[in-house]
Amino acid sequence: MSTVYELAKTEFAPPATVEELRTYLQAALEIEHLTIPVYLTGLYSILPGTNAYGCEVIRGVVLEEMLHLTLAANLLNAVGGTPDLSHVVRSYPARLPFGAPSLPLIKLRHYSPEALKTFMRIELPRSLVPPDPHAPDRTWTSIGQFYGAVRTGLDTLEKAARKQNRTIFTGPAGRQLGPADFYNSGGEVFPVTGLRSALLAVDVISEQGEGSQDTIWDSDDKIFGEERQVAHYFRFKEIHEGRRYGKHDLPRSAPSGPLLDITWEDAYTIDPDAKLADYAGNPELHQRARKFNALYAFMMGVLELTFQGSPALMSEAVPLMLALRDESQRLYRNPHPKADLAAKGVHASPTYELDAKLFAQARAEAAQLAQKHAELAKLPAQTTHSSSPHSSSSHPSSPHSSSAREQPA
Repeated sequence: MSTVYELAKTEFAPPATVEELRTYLQAALEIEHLTIPVYLTGLYSILPGTNAYGCEVIRGVVLEEMLHLTLAANLLNAVGGTPDLSHVVRSYPARLPFGAPSLPLIKLRHYSPEALKTFMRIELPRSLVPPDPHAPDRTWTSIGQFYGAVRTGLDTLEKAARKQNRTIFTGPAGRQLGPADFYNSGGEVFPVTGLRSALLAVDVISEQGEGSQDTIWDSDDKIFGEERQVAHYFRFKEIHEGRRYGKHDLPRSAPSGPLLDITWEDAYTIDPDAKLADYAGNPELHQRARKFNALYAFMMGVLELTFQGSPALMSEAVPLMLALRDESQRLYRNPHPKADLAAKGVHASPTYELDAKLFAQARAEAAQLAQKHAELAKLPAQTTHSSSPHSSSSHPSSPHSSSAREQPA
Protein backbone atom coordinates (compact mmCIF):
# COMPACT_ATOMS: atom_id res chain seq x y z
CA MET A 1 0.00 0.00 0.00
CA SER A 2 1.27 3.44 -0.91
CA THR A 3 2.14 5.51 2.17
CA VAL A 4 1.39 8.81 0.46
CA TYR A 5 -2.18 7.92 -0.50
CA GLU A 6 -2.95 6.64 2.97
CA LEU A 7 -1.58 9.85 4.47
CA ALA A 8 -3.60 11.96 2.03
CA LYS A 9 -6.80 10.41 3.45
CA THR A 10 -6.09 11.94 6.87
CA GLU A 11 -6.75 15.49 8.04
CA PHE A 12 -4.15 18.13 7.30
CA ALA A 13 -1.71 18.43 10.23
CA PRO A 14 2.06 18.57 10.70
CA PRO A 15 3.63 15.36 12.06
CA ALA A 16 3.34 15.29 15.85
CA THR A 17 5.84 12.51 16.63
CA VAL A 18 9.11 11.27 15.13
CA GLU A 19 7.32 8.15 13.92
CA GLU A 20 4.77 10.31 12.12
CA LEU A 21 7.59 12.39 10.68
CA ARG A 22 9.15 9.25 9.21
CA THR A 23 5.79 8.42 7.61
CA TYR A 24 5.62 11.90 6.08
CA LEU A 25 9.17 11.62 4.72
CA GLN A 26 8.43 8.18 3.23
CA ALA A 27 5.45 9.85 1.56
CA ALA A 28 7.78 12.57 0.26
CA LEU A 29 9.91 9.88 -1.43
CA GLU A 30 6.80 8.54 -3.13
CA ILE A 31 5.72 12.00 -4.30
CA GLU A 32 9.10 12.73 -5.86
CA HIS A 33 9.17 9.35 -7.58
CA LEU A 34 5.65 9.79 -9.01
CA THR A 35 6.82 12.67 -11.20
CA ILE A 36 9.76 10.89 -12.84
CA PRO A 37 7.94 8.42 -15.18
CA VAL A 38 5.50 11.19 -16.12
CA TYR A 39 8.25 13.62 -17.11
CA LEU A 40 10.41 10.94 -18.76
CA THR A 41 7.47 9.96 -20.98
CA GLY A 42 7.12 13.55 -22.15
CA LEU A 43 10.88 13.86 -22.71
CA TYR A 44 11.58 10.56 -24.44
CA SER A 45 8.57 10.83 -26.77
CA ILE A 46 10.09 13.92 -28.47
CA LEU A 47 11.46 13.11 -31.91
CA PRO A 48 15.27 13.31 -31.91
CA GLY A 49 16.64 16.64 -33.11
CA THR A 50 13.47 18.62 -32.41
CA ASN A 51 12.09 20.81 -29.61
CA ALA A 52 15.50 21.64 -28.18
CA TYR A 53 14.15 23.99 -25.52
CA GLY A 54 11.47 21.54 -24.38
CA CYS A 55 14.07 18.75 -24.16
CA GLU A 56 16.44 20.92 -22.15
CA VAL A 57 13.74 22.02 -19.69
CA ILE A 58 12.21 18.60 -19.07
CA ARG A 59 15.61 16.91 -18.78
CA GLY A 60 16.69 19.54 -16.26
CA VAL A 61 13.52 19.09 -14.22
CA VAL A 62 13.95 15.28 -14.19
CA LEU A 63 17.47 15.68 -12.78
CA GLU A 64 16.14 18.07 -10.14
CA GLU A 65 13.42 15.54 -9.24
CA MET A 66 16.22 13.00 -8.77
CA LEU A 67 17.87 15.56 -6.50
CA HIS A 68 14.61 15.94 -4.57
CA LEU A 69 14.19 12.16 -4.28
CA THR A 70 17.72 11.93 -2.87
CA LEU A 71 17.20 14.80 -0.42
CA ALA A 72 13.96 13.17 0.76
CA ALA A 73 15.92 9.95 1.36
CA ASN A 74 18.59 11.91 3.27
CA LEU A 75 15.86 13.46 5.43
CA LEU A 76 14.27 10.09 6.17
CA ASN A 77 17.61 8.48 6.97
CA ALA A 78 18.58 11.41 9.18
CA VAL A 79 15.61 10.87 11.51
CA GLY A 80 16.18 7.11 11.76
CA GLY A 81 13.86 5.90 9.01
CA THR A 82 14.57 3.53 6.13
CA PRO A 83 13.67 4.50 2.54
CA ASP A 84 11.40 1.89 0.96
CA LEU A 85 10.68 2.22 -2.76
CA SER A 86 8.32 -0.76 -2.83
CA HIS A 87 5.53 1.66 -1.84
CA VAL A 88 5.85 3.90 -4.91
CA VAL A 89 3.12 4.18 -7.53
CA ARG A 90 3.03 0.81 -9.31
CA SER A 91 1.10 1.88 -12.41
CA TYR A 92 -0.43 4.84 -14.19
CA PRO A 93 -2.85 6.65 -14.44
CA ALA A 94 -2.50 7.71 -10.81
CA ARG A 95 -4.15 10.23 -8.53
CA LEU A 96 -2.25 13.37 -7.57
CA PRO A 97 -1.56 13.10 -3.82
CA PHE A 98 -2.89 15.93 -1.64
CA GLY A 99 -4.91 17.37 -4.51
CA ALA A 100 -8.66 17.81 -4.83
CA PRO A 101 -10.49 14.53 -5.63
CA SER A 102 -11.97 16.22 -8.70
CA LEU A 103 -8.56 16.67 -10.34
CA PRO A 104 -7.91 14.56 -13.47
CA LEU A 105 -5.71 11.51 -13.06
CA ILE A 106 -2.00 11.80 -13.81
CA LYS A 107 -1.37 9.95 -17.06
CA LEU A 108 1.74 9.09 -19.08
CA ARG A 109 1.34 11.50 -22.00
CA HIS A 110 3.56 12.22 -24.97
CA TYR A 111 4.99 15.71 -25.45
CA SER A 112 1.87 17.78 -26.07
CA PRO A 113 -0.16 20.64 -24.57
CA GLU A 114 -2.06 18.04 -22.52
CA ALA A 115 1.20 16.66 -21.10
CA LEU A 116 2.38 20.13 -20.11
CA LYS A 117 -0.96 20.77 -18.38
CA THR A 118 -0.37 17.55 -16.41
CA PHE A 119 3.15 18.68 -15.48
CA MET A 120 1.83 22.06 -14.33
CA ARG A 121 -0.90 20.40 -12.27
CA ILE A 122 1.76 18.41 -10.40
CA GLU A 123 3.95 21.47 -9.72
CA LEU A 124 1.14 23.96 -9.04
CA PRO A 125 2.29 26.45 -6.34
CA ARG A 126 0.13 26.47 -3.25
CA SER A 127 -0.49 30.20 -3.74
CA LEU A 128 -2.20 29.43 -7.06
CA VAL A 129 -4.45 26.63 -5.77
CA PRO A 130 -8.02 27.94 -6.06
CA PRO A 131 -9.90 27.95 -2.75
CA ASP A 132 -12.64 25.36 -2.38
CA PRO A 133 -15.46 26.79 -0.21
CA HIS A 134 -17.03 23.33 0.06
CA ALA A 135 -13.90 21.55 1.32
CA PRO A 136 -13.99 20.55 4.99
CA ASP A 137 -11.62 22.18 7.44
CA ARG A 138 -8.08 20.78 7.72
CA THR A 139 -8.10 19.41 4.17
CA TRP A 140 -4.95 18.75 2.20
CA THR A 141 -4.87 21.07 -0.81
CA SER A 142 -1.46 20.74 -2.50
CA ILE A 143 1.97 19.14 -2.45
CA GLY A 144 3.37 22.53 -1.43
CA GLN A 145 1.12 22.50 1.62
CA PHE A 146 2.37 18.98 2.44
CA TYR A 147 6.01 20.14 2.42
CA GLY A 148 5.03 23.09 4.59
CA ALA A 149 3.68 20.58 7.12
CA VAL A 150 6.92 18.56 6.94
CA ARG A 151 8.93 21.72 7.58
CA THR A 152 6.80 22.62 10.60
CA GLY A 153 7.10 19.09 11.99
CA LEU A 154 10.88 19.04 11.66
CA ASP A 155 11.22 22.40 13.40
CA THR A 156 8.75 21.67 16.21
CA LEU A 157 9.97 18.16 17.00
CA GLU A 158 13.67 19.05 17.02
CA LYS A 159 13.15 22.09 19.24
CA ALA A 160 11.12 20.00 21.67
CA ALA A 161 13.83 17.32 21.70
CA ARG A 162 16.54 19.90 22.40
CA LYS A 163 14.73 21.02 25.51
CA GLN A 164 15.33 17.49 26.82
CA ASN A 165 18.96 17.44 25.61
CA ARG A 166 18.07 15.10 22.78
CA THR A 167 17.81 15.29 18.98
CA ILE A 168 15.55 13.72 16.39
CA PHE A 169 18.52 13.36 14.00
CA THR A 170 19.70 9.94 15.14
CA GLY A 171 20.17 8.13 11.82
CA PRO A 172 23.51 6.67 10.68
CA ALA A 173 25.73 9.24 8.97
CA GLY A 174 26.95 6.60 6.50
CA ARG A 175 23.59 6.61 4.72
CA GLN A 176 23.79 10.28 3.82
CA LEU A 177 24.53 11.16 0.19
CA GLY A 178 26.61 14.24 -0.60
CA PRO A 179 27.84 16.25 -3.60
CA ALA A 180 30.41 13.59 -4.49
CA ASP A 181 27.55 11.12 -5.02
CA PHE A 182 25.18 13.24 -7.11
CA TYR A 183 25.46 16.64 -8.75
CA ASN A 184 23.58 18.46 -11.49
CA SER A 185 23.34 22.04 -12.68
CA GLY A 186 20.17 22.57 -10.66
CA GLY A 187 21.85 22.15 -7.28
CA GLU A 188 23.68 19.43 -5.44
CA VAL A 189 22.90 16.81 -2.85
CA PHE A 190 24.04 17.60 0.67
CA PRO A 191 23.94 15.52 3.86
CA VAL A 192 21.19 16.19 6.40
CA THR A 193 22.92 16.35 9.78
CA GLY A 194 20.64 18.58 11.85
CA LEU A 195 17.77 21.04 11.78
CA ARG A 196 19.45 23.66 9.60
CA SER A 197 20.32 21.26 6.78
CA ALA A 198 16.94 19.50 7.12
CA LEU A 199 15.00 22.74 6.65
CA LEU A 200 17.28 23.68 3.77
CA ALA A 201 16.52 20.34 2.07
CA VAL A 202 12.77 20.98 2.35
CA ASP A 203 13.25 24.50 0.95
CA VAL A 204 15.19 23.19 -2.06
CA ILE A 205 12.45 20.66 -2.86
CA SER A 206 9.64 23.19 -2.46
CA GLU A 207 11.20 26.23 -4.08
CA GLN A 208 12.58 24.49 -7.15
CA GLY A 209 9.07 23.22 -7.81
CA GLU A 210 6.78 26.14 -7.01
CA GLY A 211 9.05 29.17 -6.68
CA SER A 212 10.50 31.13 -3.79
CA GLN A 213 8.43 33.56 -1.72
CA ASP A 214 5.53 33.74 -4.19
CA THR A 215 7.76 34.57 -7.19
CA ILE A 216 8.37 32.70 -10.44
CA TRP A 217 12.01 32.10 -9.45
CA ASP A 218 13.67 29.24 -7.59
CA SER A 219 16.30 29.90 -4.92
CA ASP A 220 19.31 28.20 -6.55
CA ASP A 221 21.22 31.51 -6.56
CA LYS A 222 20.89 31.87 -2.78
CA ILE A 223 21.32 28.22 -1.83
CA PHE A 224 23.84 26.92 -4.37
CA GLY A 225 25.39 30.09 -5.77
CA GLU A 226 24.12 29.20 -9.23
CA GLU A 227 22.17 31.26 -11.72
CA ARG A 228 18.54 31.35 -10.69
CA GLN A 229 15.91 29.79 -12.94
CA VAL A 230 12.17 29.98 -13.08
CA ALA A 231 10.68 27.21 -10.93
CA HIS A 232 9.34 23.98 -12.44
CA TYR A 233 5.73 25.11 -12.74
CA PHE A 234 6.75 28.23 -14.62
CA ARG A 235 9.27 26.42 -16.84
CA PHE A 236 6.48 24.11 -17.93
CA LYS A 237 4.16 27.05 -18.46
CA GLU A 238 6.76 28.64 -20.75
CA ILE A 239 6.66 25.55 -22.98
CA HIS A 240 2.86 25.38 -22.86
CA GLU A 241 2.50 29.04 -23.78
CA GLY A 242 5.42 29.06 -26.25
CA ARG A 243 7.01 32.08 -24.62
CA ARG A 244 9.72 32.73 -22.01
CA TYR A 245 9.09 34.67 -18.81
CA GLY A 246 10.55 38.14 -18.45
CA LYS A 247 12.54 39.10 -15.37
CA HIS A 248 9.70 41.24 -13.99
CA ASP A 249 6.87 38.76 -14.62
CA LEU A 250 4.78 37.58 -11.67
CA PRO A 251 3.25 34.18 -10.82
CA ARG A 252 -0.24 35.23 -11.84
CA SER A 253 0.81 36.87 -15.11
CA ALA A 254 1.41 35.23 -18.46
CA PRO A 255 4.97 34.95 -19.81
CA SER A 256 5.96 38.16 -21.61
CA GLY A 257 9.45 37.29 -22.86
CA PRO A 258 10.76 35.97 -26.21
CA LEU A 259 8.76 33.46 -28.23
CA LEU A 260 9.84 29.79 -28.22
CA ASP A 261 10.05 27.31 -31.08
CA ILE A 262 7.63 24.62 -29.92
CA THR A 263 6.50 21.99 -32.46
CA TRP A 264 3.97 19.68 -30.84
CA GLU A 265 3.74 17.50 -33.94
CA ASP A 266 7.37 16.42 -33.49
CA ALA A 267 6.59 13.73 -30.96
CA TYR A 268 5.46 10.12 -31.02
CA THR A 269 1.72 9.99 -30.28
CA ILE A 270 0.99 7.40 -27.58
CA ASP A 271 -1.95 6.00 -25.64
CA PRO A 272 -1.89 7.62 -22.16
CA ASP A 273 -3.72 4.58 -20.74
CA ALA A 274 -1.43 1.93 -22.23
CA LYS A 275 -0.90 -1.28 -20.27
CA LEU A 276 1.42 -4.23 -20.78
CA ALA A 277 -1.63 -6.41 -21.45
CA ASP A 278 -2.37 -4.32 -24.56
CA TYR A 279 0.68 -5.89 -26.22
CA ALA A 280 -0.24 -9.51 -25.49
CA GLY A 281 -1.17 -10.13 -29.13
CA ASN A 282 2.26 -9.04 -30.36
CA PRO A 283 4.93 -11.20 -28.67
CA GLU A 284 7.85 -9.05 -29.82
CA LEU A 285 6.34 -5.79 -28.53
CA HIS A 286 5.15 -7.49 -25.36
CA GLN A 287 8.67 -8.75 -24.68
CA ARG A 288 10.15 -5.29 -25.33
CA ALA A 289 7.61 -3.58 -23.05
CA ARG A 290 8.34 -6.14 -20.34
CA LYS A 291 12.06 -5.56 -20.79
CA PHE A 292 11.50 -1.85 -20.29
CA ASN A 293 9.54 -2.46 -17.07
CA ALA A 294 12.26 -4.83 -15.81
CA LEU A 295 14.92 -2.19 -16.49
CA TYR A 296 12.79 0.43 -14.74
CA ALA A 297 12.33 -1.89 -11.75
CA PHE A 298 16.10 -2.51 -11.68
CA MET A 299 16.73 1.25 -11.53
CA MET A 300 14.30 1.50 -8.61
CA GLY A 301 16.07 -1.35 -6.84
CA VAL A 302 19.43 0.36 -7.36
CA LEU A 303 18.09 3.64 -5.99
CA GLU A 304 16.61 1.91 -2.96
CA LEU A 305 19.93 0.28 -2.05
CA THR A 306 21.68 3.60 -2.72
CA PHE A 307 19.45 5.22 -0.11
CA GLN A 308 19.86 2.33 2.32
CA GLY A 309 23.62 2.65 2.73
CA SER A 310 25.30 2.06 -0.64
CA PRO A 311 25.80 5.63 -1.90
CA ALA A 312 28.33 4.60 -4.58
CA LEU A 313 25.45 3.00 -6.49
CA MET A 314 24.13 6.49 -7.36
CA SER A 315 26.67 6.49 -10.20
CA GLU A 316 24.46 3.89 -11.90
CA ALA A 317 21.26 5.98 -11.90
CA VAL A 318 21.86 8.31 -14.85
CA PRO A 319 23.22 5.55 -17.15
CA LEU A 320 20.13 3.50 -16.31
CA MET A 321 17.94 6.46 -17.24
CA LEU A 322 19.76 6.65 -20.58
CA ALA A 323 19.09 2.94 -21.06
CA LEU A 324 15.41 3.64 -20.35
CA ARG A 325 15.54 6.32 -23.05
CA ASP A 326 16.93 3.87 -25.59
CA GLU A 327 14.41 1.16 -24.73
CA SER A 328 11.50 3.60 -24.80
CA GLN A 329 12.43 4.84 -28.26
CA ARG A 330 12.62 1.28 -29.53
CA LEU A 331 8.99 0.94 -28.45
CA TYR A 332 7.93 4.32 -29.86
CA ARG A 333 9.18 3.36 -33.32
CA ASN A 334 6.43 0.72 -33.54
CA PRO A 335 2.76 1.34 -34.27
CA HIS A 336 0.36 0.44 -31.48
CA PRO A 337 -0.67 -3.24 -31.78
CA LYS A 338 -4.36 -2.31 -31.67
CA ALA A 339 -5.37 -1.62 -35.25
CA ASP A 340 -7.83 1.17 -34.41
CA LEU A 341 -5.17 3.09 -32.47
CA ALA A 342 -2.46 2.43 -35.05
CA ALA A 343 -4.79 3.84 -37.72
CA LYS A 344 -4.85 7.10 -35.74
CA GLY A 345 -1.06 7.27 -35.68
CA VAL A 346 -0.69 5.99 -32.09
CA HIS A 347 2.58 4.25 -31.23
CA ALA A 348 3.58 1.61 -28.71
CA SER A 349 5.02 3.02 -25.47
CA PRO A 350 6.47 2.08 -22.07
CA THR A 351 3.92 1.47 -19.31
CA TYR A 352 6.09 1.83 -16.18
CA GLU A 353 4.27 -1.01 -14.42
CA LEU A 354 5.81 -2.56 -11.32
CA ASP A 355 4.44 -5.76 -9.81
CA ALA A 356 5.68 -7.45 -6.65
CA LYS A 357 7.50 -10.24 -8.52
CA LEU A 358 9.31 -7.81 -10.81
CA PHE A 359 10.38 -5.58 -7.93
CA ALA A 360 11.61 -8.56 -5.90
CA GLN A 361 13.74 -9.67 -8.86
CA ALA A 362 15.05 -6.13 -9.28
CA ARG A 363 16.01 -5.96 -5.61
CA ALA A 364 17.98 -9.19 -5.94
CA GLU A 365 19.83 -7.94 -9.03
CA ALA A 366 20.52 -4.59 -7.35
CA ALA A 367 21.97 -6.45 -4.36
CA GLN A 368 24.37 -8.29 -6.71
CA LEU A 369 25.44 -4.96 -8.17
CA ALA A 370 25.97 -3.51 -4.69
CA GLN A 371 28.13 -6.51 -3.81
CA LYS A 372 30.24 -5.96 -6.93
CA HIS A 373 30.68 -2.29 -6.00
CA ALA A 374 31.77 -3.33 -2.50
CA GLU A 375 34.30 -5.79 -3.92
CA LEU A 376 35.71 -3.21 -6.33
CA ALA A 377 36.05 -0.67 -3.55
CA LYS A 378 38.43 -3.03 -1.73
CA LEU A 379 40.80 -3.38 -4.71
CA PRO A 380 43.92 -1.19 -5.16
CA ALA A 381 43.34 2.03 -7.08
CA GLN A 382 45.26 0.88 -10.19
CA THR A 383 43.07 -2.22 -10.38
CA THR A 384 39.74 -0.49 -9.82
CA HIS A 385 40.59 1.97 -12.58
CA SER A 386 40.34 -0.77 -15.17
CA SER A 387 37.31 -2.39 -13.53
CA SER A 388 35.28 0.72 -12.89
CA PRO A 389 31.63 0.35 -11.84
CA HIS A 390 30.93 2.53 -14.90
CA SER A 391 31.99 -0.26 -17.25
CA SER A 392 29.48 -2.85 -18.42
CA SER A 393 31.75 -5.66 -17.21
CA SER A 394 31.17 -4.59 -13.62
CA HIS A 395 27.48 -5.39 -13.70
CA PRO A 396 26.09 -8.68 -12.47
CA SER A 397 24.59 -10.86 -15.13
CA SER A 398 21.07 -9.59 -15.70
CA PRO A 399 18.79 -8.84 -18.64
CA HIS A 400 19.56 -5.13 -18.21
CA SER A 401 23.30 -5.04 -17.69
CA SER A 402 24.66 -4.29 -21.15
CA SER A 403 21.88 -1.89 -22.18
CA ALA A 404 22.76 0.44 -19.32
CA ARG A 405 26.03 1.17 -21.09
CA GLU A 406 24.99 1.05 -24.73
CA GLN A 407 25.22 4.75 -25.47
CA PRO A 408 26.93 7.70 -23.82
CA ALA A 409 24.99 10.75 -22.67
